[in-house]
Amino acid sequence: MSEGGGTKQNGSRVPEISPTELRERLERERPLVLLDVREPFEREIADLPGDGHLRIPMAELLSRMDELDADANLVVYCRSGARSNWAVQQLRAHGFEKAMNLAGGVMKWREDVDPSLTEY
Repeated sequence: MSEGGGTKQNGSRVPEISPTELRERLERERPLVLLDVREPFEREIADLPGDGHLRIPMAELLSRMDELDADANLVVYCRSGARSNWAVQQLRAHGFEKAMNLAGGVMKWREDVDPSLTEY
């Protein structure tokens, strides 16, 4: 995880993980929880591999935080990383200290890890 890096927005840094770092961690450990904050139709176009992703569209995140485990290692993602960056800021403000953003989102995953995903 790039603790020192991350996206700076409103004066605070959001911890990020790169697609290649995420792929490596998913291959060797399971305590990561992937949280997709995209709209349902976007999943049908392209998605990260694996089962068990949590799906909470960004507009519903604040009202559905009680569905999430504040102690989990959350990796939040969207199409490009902007919505998930906002989501991580919100989660961290509400005590989710292990939440991190997937840098570049699904499209960066496509670029760095799986070029077979549909670009959108």
